[in-house]
Amino acid sequence: MKTDIILAGVGGQGILSIATILGAAALEGGLWLKQAEVHGMSQRGGDVQSNLRLSTDPIHSDLIPLGGADLIVSLEPMEALRYLPWLSPTGWIVTSTAPFNNIPDYPAEEALRAELERQPRIVAFDMDELARKEASPRASNMVLLGAASPFIDLTVEAIENGIRTVFGPKGEKIVMSNIMAFAAGRNKSMSLTR
Repeated sequence: MKTDIILAGVGGQGILSIATILGAAALEGGLWLKQAEVHGMSQRGGDVQSNLRLSTDPIHSDLIPLGGADLIVSLEPMEALRYLPWLSPTGWIVTSTAPFNNIPDYPAEEALRAELERQPRIVAFDMDELARKEASPRASNMVLLGAASPFIDLTVEAIENGIRTVFGPKGEKIVMSNIMAFAAGRNKSMSLTR
């Protein structure tokens, strides 16, 4: 088993928390993992990207080659599209459709939506809206993690344990809110891919 994942978003959206949770879940499952992060100007809303490689066998490089990603996971539609050259021909995109309009020449939402709709294997919906409805406005990243989870060869229990590991110090209420957001994202994703 090998899964190469590009996690993408904007600083402050919680992309690196997703990487930490998946890393903890992979270690619990006895998998090898490598991770490389690019933080950009995260404090100013710049792009944040992480290469996360999971495997049952040793991994020699922490970078995913062009055309090698099994999954692009993004909380921002433009950031998802930015990494299309890394997506394998059979790879999936899981992205929020809610834009984070942080630059003066941000593309028109209609153009982004049209480009996303051209992708053959995609799960795209407004993660922010589902997070607000089901858990907490701050849990969009956990909705995204849930939406991506059906495409990652890790058990739900291992990912939930990763959530407990990362958010445990903040208390049980925060842990449960994030697990609820994760479950909501997973359910929505599975309903869209049936």
